[in-house]
Amino acid sequence: MVQSQIEQNQNWFKKGGWLILLVVAFLIAPFVLSKFYLTILCEALVMSLFALSFNLLFGYMGQLSFGQAAFYGLGGYVVAMLITKAQFNFWLSLAAGPVLAALIGLIVGYFCVRLRGIYFAVLTLAFGQLIFVIIFKWHDFTGGDDGIQGVFPPEFLRSIEAYYYLIFIVFAISALILWRIVNSPFGQTLKAMRENPERTEFLGIHIARYQLIAFVIAAAFTGLAGAIWVPFYRSVAPSYLTWIKSGEPVMAAILGGANTFFGPILGMFIMTFIHAYILGFTHFWPVIMGTIILIIIFLLPGGILGFAQEKLKERKEKKGLNKKLKI
Repeated sequence: MVQSQIEQNQNWFKKGGWLILLVVAFLIAPFVLSKFYLTILCEALVMSLFALSFNLLFGYMGQLSFGQAAFYGLGGYVVAMLITKAQFNFWLSLAAGPVLAALIGLIVGYFCVRLRGIYFAVLTLAFGQLIFVIIFKWHDFTGGDDGIQGVFPPEFLRSIEAYYYLIFIVFAISALILWRIVNSPFGQTLKAMRENPERTEFLGIHIARYQLIAFVIAAAFTGLAGAIWVPFYRSVAPSYLTWIKSGEPVMAAILGGANTFFGPILGMFIMTFIHAYILGFTHFWPVIMGTIILIIIFLLPGGILGFAQEKLKERKEKKGLNKKLKI
């Protein structure tokens, strides 16, 4: 009886019980965390959405983008400029961020998806830096290196707790949509292209078209991440578009596991909270973060979740083999 109850609890946990517990933990977070850690949690959620969007290209499509921060910054600048200069409605401004990011993603992606491998990565970097330079140099329109300050949300969202729930809702809905995408026939096609593009193309699938769609989707959700963050931070700056910012989701994917859906989220949470903790002692946090990444690459090449999944798979296979031997 006790063994049966334990197995039922394990099955419930495997079927998504852990996800329910995680959602409950996020919902009660404002009641148990200080304002400092709640702010870090907000940043972790926004950057996790950024990492999930990037991983649609890297983990599922098999293409490394070094210019993804351009869409993150564009989403933020659209919201900032509409709110401060045009006194636009907050919600419409928020929606305009991912729309513009998707449109620019369509233009950039049209050229990038014609290339593969390192050429794709270099071209995304080039476009990203081009957009960064335009934002940085166009002082009269974008504020140049001063950025844009005073980007305030509506009055009822100005407390950290209220805006946290907005970020959490946007993150949860976006993550659910991306989960459905990667587990749809479209997502399976992306995986097939990643594993064997020649065979996939031989089957009659237009690879460039699928990659362009994925590129636009990734740009839209990345723009949404930038758009939702700027009113919380109250400002936006050209540093949001730099290639260094584009490297953050790359490190998060490697740390957590690029071939898993939740890997980039775990990696970004680890990076964000380690960053916040280490900055209390030293400004050389990239050295420590780089050391952690090197350890993961050498000891856990599939990332933390990738390694855990591999071990779980081996355990199941071993358990199945033992059952057969007993029979």
